[in-house]
Amino acid sequence: MPVDAEREINRLHGALGAAQGAIKATHYEWRQTALELAGPGANPLDIILKFWEIAGKDLAKGFLPALNKAKGEEALMTSVARLLAATGTANGAVVKVEKGESPNELFIKWERCPWPTSAKRYGASMKEDLLGCDKFLQTIVGEFNGFLGTNYKLETQKAIPRGDGVCLRRLYKE
Repeated sequence: MPVDAEREINRLHGALGAAQGAIKATHYEWRQTALELAGPGANPLDIILKFWEIAGKDLAKGFLPALNKAKGEEALMTSVARLLAATGTANGAVVKVEKGESPNELFIKWERCPWPTSAKRYGASMKEDLLGCDKFLQTIVGEFNGFLGTNYKLETQKAIPRGDGVCLRRLYKE
């Protein structure tokens, strides 16, 4: 029986969207559980930031083999930027990597991201959403630096949770 490629692609696309939604729902259900167990004296931001730190360290380990393939400084930095962008793309965001003015900087631009909408839906603040994302990405960069002996920095210049319309992060080497 011949395969209807268009139908199969549409089916897979629908399944991917459902999985992405389930990931965000599970995260916020976990968040609610952790906050309830921590009790009323707990600082929600501390709990969330610790979660994103743990998640960043774990994901970075899985990315390290891809970085071993990069040949040269520029290729390595581009690989780091693309892997950071992939964390958003895997969750339904539209993310692009753009060259900076110098060879030691790249910009990672989230043109669309579903996480702020999910945060609102589950009662999380935009501050929590932004700081959590920053912690996640900066933890990944820190793990890469430790493994590669590099000194990459990541700074958020614009953020959807702040109402900027895009998230723009500058990856640069000191």
